[in-house]
Amino acid sequence: MSSSKTISMFQHLPAAVKRQLIDYLEFLLDNYTPKTKKKKNFSFSWRGGLSDLKSKYTSVELQHEANKWR
Repeated sequence: MSSSKTISMFQHLPAAVKRQLIDYLEFLLDNYTPKTKKKKNFSFSWRGGLSDLKSKYTSVELQHEANKWR
């Protein structure tokens, strides 16, 4: 269907139906357009979280233990 035919059909609709059609088009645009994800900065809030295990494990041993915990 051509754009001019669509516009012509739209212009012949009553005002209340035009509003419904516009609402529906906005709904479709909101739900079916790809959304870009905002890239988050990496947080280092976990830093030092395993410091209490420092005396118990070497870094390699800690990696092996972490694999067991998964």
